[in-house]
Amino acid sequence: MNNPKEIVRSPSPADLRQVFGANLRKLAQAHDSIAGLCRELQINRTQFNRYLSGESFPRPDILHRIATFFKCDARILLEPVDEIDHTSQDLLHHPVLNEFFGQQITNVPAAMFPNGFYRFSRPSFVEPNQFIQALVMVWRIDGFCFVRGLEAKAAFQQQGLPWDVKSREYRGTVMMQEEGITMLSSRRNATTCSFGFLNKVPSFQSNFWVGFATRTVPEGIDGNRAVRMVFEHLDQDTGLILNAARNVGFCTADALPHFHKRLLRTAEPFK
Repeated sequence: MNNPKEIVRSPSPADLRQVFGANLRKLAQAHDSIAGLCRELQINRTQFNRYLSGESFPRPDILHRIATFFKCDARILLEPVDEIDHTSQDLLHHPVLNEFFGQQITNVPAAMFPNGFYRFSRPSFVEPNQFIQALVMVWRIDGFCFVRGLEAKAAFQQQGLPWDVKSREYRGTVMMQEEGITMLSSRRNATTCSFGFLNKVPSFQSNFWVGFATRTVPEGIDGNRAVRMVFEHLDQDTGLILNAARNVGFCTADALPHFHKRLLRTAEPFK
């Protein structure tokens, strides 16, 4: 008589809750506060605490939201998060770089840099005594913060380049830094890239950031490679957005919004 096949015990609901709770506690450690994390996940704080303690388990739609936010898969239910192979994740979360970049740099709290439209200004990289005003949008998907905008039409026309929207569009990602945020953006196929740093400015509405932008060109090319930059959060204010849209492109220092001109310190060279 053959021996009966060994019965493999399936994890009980209690087992799954405990594994999930332990994984969730581990993943939450990379965030400044549980309250802030709950706001980003749009989950009630009391209910989230029950997940952490293993007392409760989320509905499938909430579980999907949590797994998407932390860039995990269904193994978050069955295996300790430290033992899950993450090699299929994006570059900054690759095991080689994860401790140096990873979630601590790609997870930008909305309180630090909100979604919505921004008006930004900076000196032109190529036109002496000229400044650029532009409108960009910031949004979040899958726990990442992105930025999208259009290069100035006049700049493309002057260089004899196609100036349709697709040619001028650039996109990038926003990342955390110890004293602010950084942006890395590019036009399609990495035809031009730029890097920027921004720090929040104390102001009445707390809606300004100042820093610098750099462009990735060889030293011998004429023009600046690093200039000051100002971002102003317009949120979804239609009037402000339309006003900013009407003024995109090249302008003189006198045509800049007053606070932009002040923060750019137009009379002082960038150091």
